[in-house]
Amino acid sequence: MIVVAIVGLLAALLLNNMDKARKQAEGRRIVNDCRVVDAAITQWALDTNQQDGAPIDWIAVNSYLKKPIAFFDLLGNPYEWGNVGNNQWTISWNTKAALGSVGIDWGPY
Repeated sequence: MIVVAIVGLLAALLLNNMDKARKQAEGRRIVNDCRVVDAAITQWALDTNQQDGAPIDWIAVNSYLKKPIAFFDLLGNPYEWGNVGNNQWTISWNTKAALGSVGIDWGPY
């Protein structure tokens, strides 16, 4: 009986840690995807001499990526974007709130 209780306790601890690790992996993937798209926008803007505040040409930016731009993250929340410059591609607050308890460094996104 004691062995079953100990195994149950260890399983509960393991499941909690696995859920946290899964959320951390999702958060890191979202940040990495955001970095890739942000870098593509920046490279496109540099190559085409775009000024800060210029609208983003998504078809042209897509040619700088290996796979098509995903406008939604893994959790189904849309990314937020603006014009060339600061905050040209950011992670939605809904995603940050959903994964806020696992210690993800969102950086400038």
